[in-house]
Amino acid sequence: MTTQFPPAHPPPSGPGTPVAGLLSPQAAPDAATGAATHESTHESTHEPPPGATTATPTPPVGSPVRPRRPSLQRVLRRTHLRLAVSAVVLAALLLSVVAWIALRAYAENNLLLIGRSLAYTAEAAVVFGDKVAAQEAIALIAKDEDVVQVRVLDARNAQFAMWRRPDGGTLARIERTVADIAMPGPVTLPIRHEDKVVGTIEVQGQGNQFFVFLMSGIGGVLACLAVTFGVANVLAKRMHRDIVKPLRALAEVAHAVRRERAFHQRVAATPIAELKELGDDFNALLDEFEGWQNHLRAQNATLAHQANHDPLTGLPNRAYFESRLVQALDEARELGTHVALLYLDSNRFKDINDQLGHDAGDAVLVAIAERLRQPLREGDLVARLGGDEFAVMLPGVRQTSNAVRLAQNLLASMERPIALPDGSELATSMSIGVALYPTHADDAVALLRAADAAMYQAKRAGDGTWHVAESPKG
Repeated sequence: MTTQFPPAHPPPSGPGTPVAGLLSPQAAPDAATGAATHESTHESTHEPPPGATTATPTPPVGSPVRPRRPSLQRVLRRTHLRLAVSAVVLAALLLSVVAWIALRAYAENNLLLIGRSLAYTAEAAVVFGDKVAAQEAIALIAKDEDVVQVRVLDARNAQFAMWRRPDGGTLARIERTVADIAMPGPVTLPIRHEDKVVGTIEVQGQGNQFFVFLMSGIGGVLACLAVTFGVANVLAKRMHRDIVKPLRALAEVAHAVRRERAFHQRVAATPIAELKELGDDFNALLDEFEGWQNHLRAQNATLAHQANHDPLTGLPNRAYFESRLVQALDEARELGTHVALLYLDSNRFKDINDQLGHDAGDAVLVAIAERLRQPLREGDLVARLGGDEFAVMLPGVRQTSNAVRLAQNLLASMERPIALPDGSELATSMSIGVALYPTHADDAVALLRAADAAMYQAKRAGDGTWHVAESPKG
């Protein structure tokens, strides 16, 4: 049979549960906060019954409304897209300005070339005054070019012939409006014959090419924006995974440490140097916290053991034994079983202390405690009540004879000599009183009193004897 030692202190319920009385007082508020969070989460996920109307809570009048803070992922994505779109739009604007300047110069040169060609074609008709021929000549060339109107003036600056492109509808009017704003005005060239100016010709561009370029540019910019949005979204997701994911993991560990005191958790490594350094520092801080928690837990266990155990023999003390005895009697009362109690006292212990010294007395007490542990079952409990008095609790015994048999074995084990610190040996004996619940008492105090009285009866009978308590008179 083996002796069961009571736990020094109830073990913590979880790997991160603080030890009561020694850890930081923040543990209780944090636990309350976690409970409140759980309740609020449960309430928020509860769905109302069908047909019920849910009222949106409104803040009290005059109370400030806190704006919802954006997440880091949203801020990064919004900033990334803004930068990408701004870069594309700025590049498109700059390219459009450069292209407009180049196209304007090109259109002006093109009108000059068309004007020279028309002036050469209409020269003969102007010299001979043939307006019909001049009309046909300029119409033959102008209809295939990007011009809207051609006017031929004679030497007196009177209109000699004119050709105008027919109105093409709304699109043509839009082209014309754009050309009037963005393109150069009409060009005027002299009509010469034998180095003499016989008239002038005025050519005004239509702006169709510029309008096509403008629409193509707008379409290109929109296509670039679409591609930019797609590429930026892919890059943003990758960047968010590299930046936000480690930060989110660190936040989860921090929340677990704060709410559950899970100091064993650690932040995983990340390829980003700054985030890796942050994670390493955070893990080092957790190492320190975990060390402090283990140290406090060990101190708490030591103090609990010291509060419940005798420092010399290591056995439970009187206060712990009495509390366990009360629990055992309550269980026996519910189950209808018995509990035996042995009250032991060492004989001539005062003489040993006075004649051989306290070191010898301590050695005797330690040897007695060790011999009392050996024959006990699992679930039995032995304690030092004080001085040279000990007690053994035997739950679940069926009758007094079982307790008497153990008392006889304990008395027999005391016959062996005890080695003292000076090398000598000493033989001692004990007196044992036996009481049984509920035969001799129905509560812990009365049972201890009955066993104590039986022990004194054994002492009167002689050293190394046992005695069973008297049954109470009805």
